[in-house]
Amino acid sequence: MDKVFLYSLLILISTLISAISQVLLKKAALIHYDTWYRGYLNLRVISAYAIFFLATLMTVIAYRVVDVSSGTLLETSSYIFVFAFDVLFFHEKMTGRKLLGAALILIGIAMTVLL
Repeated sequence: MDKVFLYSLLILISTLISAISQVLLKKAALIHYDTWYRGYLNLRVISAYAIFFLATLMTVIAYRVVDVSSGTLLETSSYIFVFAFDVLFFHEKMTGRKLLGAALILIGIAMTVLL
């Protein structure tokens, strides 16, 4: 396989991992803690930041091969991941505007990759 393609996949995986860390942070924010510092020093928050660090490291490695213009376009897929996770884990409504926005992001990515 092409090296650029593999590193582009790495960017997509890192955005997925980043979205997972955002879910952990949102879940942690919904919990009431006894003290203010427990809201920051708990397993979910620390794990989320560790996962986010891993995603950032993966992105930095991928940008050694992938053009910045292509990479930033691929990173917009994070909006789709976050939207999907919000619907799955937080039972947010899937509105027509959100679906249209996700579709436009996918179309933009596909057009750029294919053209």
